[in-house]
Formats: sequence, structure tokens, C-alpha cells
Amino acid sequence: MTQIEKFDILILGGGKAGKTLGMDLAKAGKSVAVVEAGMIGGSCINVACIPSKTFIRSAEVAHALKGLAEFGAQADKVFTSLDVVKNRTAAVVSEMVATNQAGFDASGLQLVIGWGKFVAPKTIEVQTADGIRSLAGDRVFINLGTKAVVPNIPGLAAADPITHVEALQLGDLPSKLVVIGGGYIGMELGQAFRRFGSEVTIIDRGSVLAPREDPDVSDAVLKVLEREGIEVVLGNEILNVSGQSGQSVTVTTADGRSFEGSHILVASGRQPRTADIGLDLAGVELDSRGFIKVDEQLRTTATDTWAMGEAAGTPMFTHASLDDYRIVKSALSGGGRKTSDRLVPYCVFIDPEFARVGLNETEAKRRGIPYRTAKLPMDAVPRARTLSKRTGFMKALVAAGDDQILGFSMLGVTAGEVMSVVQMAMLGELPYTALRDGILAHPTIAEGLNMLFSNVSAA
Repeated sequence: MTQIEKFDILILGGGKAGKTLGMDLAKAGKSVAVVEAGMIGGSCINVACIPSKTFIRSAEVAHALKGLAEFGAQADKVFTSLDVVKNRTAAVVSEMVATNQAGFDASGLQLVIGWGKFVAPKTIEVQTADGIRSLAGDRVFINLGTKAVVPNIPGLAAADPITHVEALQLGDLPSKLVVIGGGYIGMELGQAFRRFGSEVTIIDRGSVLAPREDPDVSDAVLKVLEREGIEVVLGNEILNVSGQSGQSVTVTTADGRSFEGSHILVASGRQPRTADIGLDLAGVELDSRGFIKVDEQLRTTATDTWAMGEAAGTPMFTHASLDDYRIVKSALSGGGRKTSDRLVPYCVFIDPEFARVGLNETEAKRRGIPYRTAKLPMDAVPRARTLSKRTGFMKALVAAGDDQILGFSMLGVTAGEVMSVVQMAMLGELPYTALRDGILAHPTIAEGLNMLFSNVSAA
């Protein structure tokens, strides 16, 4: 029988929440083991946020070169080498992995590489390269994340489609990419490949892109993609797929159309990594979708066991997972921080970026919350003109009965950075007049907030 190694803290999954908690508690003198299947630092830095945004940045540069004449410059024989793009992306990932490894080493936690599964409450068996290890913790934390869903469409699995992981590792540019799914990943990578020179078709069964957003946002995002030559097919079910991704594929839709491509990218949702890891043996219950059941402080149904990150139903953003760490740390010290109290922003890294924090009009109406609104085209912002980045708009919601900011949406250059300014005002419970009347540097994109909030009607 394998001897059980005991720790104060046992963490299954080394994503943002898990690794941060592990290092923090190890520095505090706890014995900590973090079990990770192989991606040191988690999926964000290995196959998701960091590599995808590095890849997208390369696409932005390629796109900018095509418009040099507007700025009085000229470049001959411009071409894209996806192999160089891949190597640059890999280099950034390698640096981030090394930084994370150094942090683990400095903290004193024990990183156990291998596949782990529960064999009893608070006990995990890990298949490592050197054999099986059995680990137990006084307190256990699950941070397993999600993986791409491959829909049950006839012929799709047999076509060996790529996901965002493989898309970032291609050495040759697809001549024509068919993207299944028009969500954030589909839009971001679809635009990037188009800018590198691929023909791109995005197919989504929904009637609009970005269905969580207001209609004016959805319409504007669609126009952004279509202006770049991306074919967007909405409100259409895929009946079957034939061929082999990387060679030739055909996608047939319910309206009888067929779409040809050299590659097929699946970007139609994600599912939690909770199957076949013995959660039932640990006493950890799942909901109907396979996510771990947790309370507002991320406790599971098992004693001294918490779940963090996407597998716990947390919004699928690294910054939300980081806040899970804060909530769990608060719970461990008797604090009252909880998931229902937080304001989670997000950003979609198409170009121009889209960012939102708080309510939009659709949500406010659904909840019966009265509001005032203000909207400003990016073309009105002087800095946007100097950059030749005039596409998009800012929009804010302000409470009808007082001057509190309820939400902010922006489609425009550096939208994520500008959104953070508004988020700080919301967290500080400042009235919208603080942004209307504050002295913001000229000429900056954030200066547009002065103009935006000047458009709010009187209460």
C-alpha cells in the first residue's frame, strides 16, 4: 500500500486561484502540496489568456502594416510567417512559466506534477512520472478549470477539429478557417486569423453576436468583423461536418448551405474538468451541468473542502479566479467576503476592444431598475482621431434616483483600460459627476469620460 503523505494544505489544480493560495499559505509556514497535471502556472499562461493575447498582438501588427500609407509610411513585400508568430507566442509563455516556477520555489510549496483524483475525503492519488503518490490534506482546495466543448455534431469529432489550444500552435496559416461558435474565443481568433491572411467564416446558432450585450453593441461588433472581410453566419444550426481539419472540411447547415474550409476551429463553449476524478468519493457534489456546488464562500458539500475558479462556476476570467483566492483566504481567517458582493469586469480582445463592468440596459430593464444613460461615439474623442482609431462608442448607465454609476460599456481603443477607471469610481461609490468634472489628461482616451458623463440627463 502506498504511504499517505500528509499536508496542512492540499490543492488539486494549479490555476490562478490555486497557485496564489498555495504560495501565500506556504509563505505563512503551512505545508502545502499543489497537484498539477502539467501546465505550470495554469491554463491562462500556457494555453489561454497570455498566448492568445500574444497571438492577437501579432495579428494587430500585421493588420497595421496594411494601413501604413495613411501615416505616410511605406513597406514592401509584407508577409506573415505563422511559424515566427508561433515561436514568439511560445517564448512569452516560456517566460511566464519560468516566473511562476520561481515563485513556487521561493514560497516553499511542493509542486506535484501528475494526474490526480480523489480516492477518499481529503485524499488524492497522483499518477506521477515516478509512480503513484497518495496525498492527504487537513484542508483541500479544488481548482480544476474547464476545457473546450466539442459539440455532438455528426462528423465533427472525426474531422479532428482544432480548439484554441491547437490554433495557437499552428505553423502554417489556414487558407480558409471555419469557426464553430461566435463567442469571445471565436471572435478573437477569427479576427486574428483574418488579419494574418486567412479567409474566415464564423457560424453561430444564435441570432446575434455577443448576446449578453445590448443590441447596439452586438450590431457594432458584427460590423467590425464584417468590415474586415469575415463572413458571419448567425441563427443557423450545423447539421454535419465532413473531411479532415488541416486538409479540407465541409460544414453543412440547416438551411442547406455548405461552407468549405482548410481548417475547422471549435469555439462553442467550455465544460468543467470534474468528470472521473473521484469527487463522489470525496463527498463533493456537482450541479446538473457538472460544476462543483459551492456556497458564497466557495465551500463545497465536503468538510474542509473548497472549490475555486471555473470548475466552481466562477465567471471564466482569470481575474475572477484571483478573487476566488481572496474569498477563500477571507473564509480561512473568519472573514465575510463572498462571491455575491463582487463587481466582475470583462474585456473581449477583438480590435477595437470591447469592455464592460456592471449593468447594461438589457439587464437593467430585466431587473426593473430605473436608469439614465449617456452615449459617446469614439469619433468625438480627440485621442481616437490622432490614433485613427475612431470605431466604437462609450455608454454609461446612471441610477435614476441618485448619481451612482450602474454600469459602463465601451467598444473602442484601449476599452479595457478606460473601463477600469469607471470601475474604480463604482467601487468607491463615487457619483458620475466625479468623472464628469475630474481633470483628465488631454489628449487621452480616458478623457472621453468627461464628455460621456456630461451627456447624462438631470435626475
